[in-house]
Amino acid sequence: MALSTLLATLLCTIVLPVLLFLVAVKLWEVYIIRSRDPSCRSPLPPGSMGLPFIGETLQLILQRRKFLRMKRQKYGYIYRTHLFGNPTVRVSGADNVRQILLGEHRLVSVQWPASVRTILGSDTLSNVHGALHKTKKKAIMRAFSREALELYIPVIQEEVQASVKGWLARDSCVLVYPEMKRLMFRIAMRILLGFEPEQIKTDEQQLVEAFEEMIKNLFSLPIDVPFSGLYRGLKARNFIHSKIEENIKKKVLESDGGSNHRDALQQLIDSSKKNGEPFSMQAIKESATELLFGGHETTASTATSLVMFLGLNPEVVDRLRQELVDKEEHGMDIRNLDIKSLEQLKYTGCVIKETLRINPPVPGGFRVALKTFELNGYQIPKGWNVIYSICDTHDVAEIFPNKEDFQPERFMTEISADSSRFQYIPFGGGSRMCVGKEFAKVLLKIFLVEVVTKCHWTLLNGLPTMKTGPTVYPVDNLPTKFTSYLQN
Repeated sequence: MALSTLLATLLCTIVLPVLLFLVAVKLWEVYIIRSRDPSCRSPLPPGSMGLPFIGETLQLILQRRKFLRMKRQKYGYIYRTHLFGNPTVRVSGADNVRQILLGEHRLVSVQWPASVRTILGSDTLSNVHGALHKTKKKAIMRAFSREALELYIPVIQEEVQASVKGWLARDSCVLVYPEMKRLMFRIAMRILLGFEPEQIKTDEQQLVEAFEEMIKNLFSLPIDVPFSGLYRGLKARNFIHSKIEENIKKKVLESDGGSNHRDALQQLIDSSKKNGEPFSMQAIKESATELLFGGHETTASTATSLVMFLGLNPEVVDRLRQELVDKEEHGMDIRNLDIKSLEQLKYTGCVIKETLRINPPVPGGFRVALKTFELNGYQIPKGWNVIYSICDTHDVAEIFPNKEDFQPERFMTEISADSSRFQYIPFGGGSRMCVGKEFAKVLLKIFLVEVVTKCHWTLLNGLPTMKTGPTVYPVDNLPTKFTSYLQN
């Protein structure tokens, strides 16, 4: 009797729940597969849909790049999954990505996960479409024109020099990734949002912490309840908005239209006035927050990767220094850089390109299928999310031999635009290509000039493990010892 009671208890408490769970998972798979478009004869891509409703979101959040690489190795360049509450097809490889990026408004449309849309807002450049997207993009592009970039250079040099000086003054190691985020945050606040240095000093710590919290929860389950990721992200976002609103009000009061240059935030305010639109404080705040995210998070990631790759490849540092010596001998003043002199630093540009090839800061982009279409023999059902992968596409690109090696010189030989167009896409592509890519290149070149002419550095932990959340970063924050480099 006791044995039968024990068996019954075991059945009810362990075996039955496990069986029910397995049945639920199977029914979930069947439900998703039946959402395929019956009018299309092509099969769904291979893959798995994970747990009911949650899908494979948790595995992605916890494992990031490891999860993505494992899926690609198992299922190939196109596979199905379920992420952030939606059935999703993940796409990599130049030919496949080409169709997605050139299919904007015809096959697909940009659509980031619900949590991203909720936190960043629906009026941001990455979320609007059609004529509104063109208008916003045009306004922001003015802030990244050649003339505007020329005016940014002294500010960028000033901030980078101050940071490098601080790193050299420390006896202890520098945690590079947090330092880069602070540096790039200050630059973005001054250049993109027009904050004065005194304002930044007053609010920097609180703003950086709030931004960290917002970014950490940007990709989360779309559940807004106390203590959830989305709840924490929105709370941090609201604090950032309050500080940006103070600056917007100040700009509106002081604006007289007579300035030769406007920062990106002022461009958005002016554009709203010129188009006769009612001034929307919320829309401007959302756009400013997106600019701050795009303008500092990605450059901080890449600058950290630059320090890492150069620390592991001292011969590349030597060649960078030699390029600068050669340019100085031909009259370049590296203490007062300008656009023309930066364009002459070809090898420096190749180092940045190679860093972006191996560690693109943004791993991919989100779209939604506007209609059912075929991609390399598989159907992509209408309404499903489509993620094109930048990091995977770089990993499988045929034009780059010895992919694991850090070889900036591979970019010294001009690669055919046709062959590289979708095999190398660190800034995305098509009509949604990153609007700040030229700003990023200028900033990163200035950073490299300052750091290689003033510093030696040693990575204290060697090659770190990299994670993505949402941009690529080293899990150990890249502890590094900087010492002074004195030229002979």
